[in-house]
Amino acid sequence: MRNNSTLSVIIFTRDINYNPKRLTIYARITVDGRRAEISLKRYTSESMWDFSKGRVIGTTAKTRMLNSYLDEVYSQILDAHKELLGEDKVITAQAIKARYLGLDDQHKTLKELVTYHNTNMDSVLKYGTMKNYYSTERYLHKFIRDKFKTTDVYLRQLNYRFIADFEQYLRNYQPETPRRICANNGAMKHLSRLMKMINLAVRLEWLEKDPFKNFKLNFQKHNRSYLSERELALIENTTFKGAGYEKVRNIFLFSCYTGLSYIDVKELMTNQMVLGNDENYWLFTKRAKTNEIVKIPLLPKARAIIEKYSDEMAHHPGGKLLPVLSNQKTNSYLKVITKACNIHKNITFHAARHTFATTVTLSNGVPIETVSKLLGHTKLTTTQIYARVLEKKIGEDMQNLMDVFAAKEKLNGNSTLPLREQRASV
Repeated sequence: MRNNSTLSVIIFTRDINYNPKRLTIYARITVDGRRAEISLKRYTSESMWDFSKGRVIGTTAKTRMLNSYLDEVYSQILDAHKELLGEDKVITAQAIKARYLGLDDQHKTLKELVTYHNTNMDSVLKYGTMKNYYSTERYLHKFIRDKFKTTDVYLRQLNYRFIADFEQYLRNYQPETPRRICANNGAMKHLSRLMKMINLAVRLEWLEKDPFKNFKLNFQKHNRSYLSERELALIENTTFKGAGYEKVRNIFLFSCYTGLSYIDVKELMTNQMVLGNDENYWLFTKRAKTNEIVKIPLLPKARAIIEKYSDEMAHHPGGKLLPVLSNQKTNSYLKVITKACNIHKNITFHAARHTFATTVTLSNGVPIETVSKLLGHTKLTTTQIYARVLEKKIGEDMQNLMDVFAAKEKLNGNSTLPLREQRASV
């Protein structure tokens, strides 16, 4: 686009301390009569300044060095103007100043991007999700400090190697306090969050090229823990002396028979249990993670748990449906409960959703589409992560298929003898 704006750049001094022996040197950019000034943080005296040339008078090494710096400033301001012209940007004195100082979009840093993302997403994403983004932010700060010996990097410095080096840093990072380090999927989660922030930078036009373009996230599939029918019965039929263990056991079983996550069970209110048109009680709720509306018919065992605590919760000031302990205490108690039942699996509260999907519903013939609705998933592929097709179910399905073939053969009057026996009889 043709640009007819007029540009002038002058170097001048200003006496801001009322001291003619210490004048502050400035650069003034003027575009179409509008000005922007930049303090160059350099000083001279009135007697040493050439007002017509905008340079220092003299031939000493100090004078030559200062004049060389002023020439460089002048040249860089003109280069900033040229860059903006080449990018077809609106030319203003402030835009040229911002480009020269590195304050425009072309000089955004990774720290600025992360702060912008987390500030804007804080009211959009759930607390648990934001907590993960803050964790990724801490890892990025540590990586930049250890790798580049600085506190920040420009977005334009990000490339494939930066991503690959950050991946290796995550995999090899040794925390100061003893705790779990990042396994493969943990590292991929951090990279996935960084990828989303980089995509935001591209959309904001803070970054021209996506450094993740040739990078592929490599998640490893894991079989998540769930309870078999026998193990579920073991937990149901085991009694515990401590009231806390009994509560955790019952709330966990409630999740096994409803498919609700910990936070969804914790937030359940008494008015969310309603009598449906089928004369059965239903739970009408909304998933905290996705805001997806979920309607769940209550199985008898789930309803029995609600009734067990109805008197206790009737005096609860918040109107909660069930007495749910903290997530940390719940998972701590679950370890004791599963150990007492001789269940040698790493069972957390989230395993209840997998148990509901696998053992309670799918293995009993509930279609996966129905299970997906009950779990509050928007995509069937998400449900497939939770759902395992058990060997028992495979055997039953194949037996049904064999029965269908047998019925067809009987209907058509064909022999069911093996092929070789048919040939022998001929």
